[in-house]
Amino acid sequence: MKKRQEIVAMIPARIGSTRLKCKNLALLNGKPLIAYPIEAAKKSKVFSKIVINGDHPVFTDIAARYDVEFYQRPSHLGSSNTKADSVVYDFLLKHETDCVAWVNPTSPLQTGEEVGSVINFFMKENLDSLITVRNKQVHCMYENTPVNFKKEEMFSRTQDLVPVQASVYSIMVWKRQTFLESYEKRGYALFCGKIGYYPVSKESSLIIKTKEDLMIVDHIIRAKESASEYEIEYDSLVKTLNAMEQ
Repeated sequence: MKKRQEIVAMIPARIGSTRLKCKNLALLNGKPLIAYPIEAAKKSKVFSKIVINGDHPVFTDIAARYDVEFYQRPSHLGSSNTKADSVVYDFLLKHETDCVAWVNPTSPLQTGEEVGSVINFFMKENLDSLITVRNKQVHCMYENTPVNFKKEEMFSRTQDLVPVQASVYSIMVWKRQTFLESYEKRGYALFCGKIGYYPVSKESSLIIKTKEDLMIVDHIIRAKESASEYEIEYDSLVKTLNAMEQ
């Protein structure tokens, strides 16, 4: 039987943030933001280990609290100008594994089940790199030019449009060897080798960048906990419509 490739979950954590101070430690329904990707990674049951890749020793306390490993990256990789390629390259130089998955704290609503599905897709398709996306069936323009519709015909129904794919970054995955070879040859490697894209749910695509984002997601989490089942309620006119149809 072929041995399953070893894959490590790397959870990036910067203490600084230009738009939201100490973002990874901001509380969502009583838990720090960074706790959500840790719990999702654990629930997925697809990783050999989970490592917080942080730029400050304060994250050692988080790692201990949630029983995961901690790696403190070099100080020069902790600024807001640091590129993701360099962070992954440094991590892979220090960690022996077949593959690494960047499990992003900015997508706290991503479930363990979906994390597992992304990784299984990566393995099944024998990819070298993968990034999660959100399929959107909307009329899109780029520099005033239609992307997925034509102006010279009847206006398309949204459900008939070819979806555009917006990057979500909730999970990015790479084969170690392919990434290292690409980075050392070209100086970048996020998109390397055989590339794949995995469409995730609307909830996973809610990305925490600002205080407003944090507020929205916090309300969603609290609402989901307080209402185990949601039933749609309608205006009283719906009863009239139903009666007329009968």
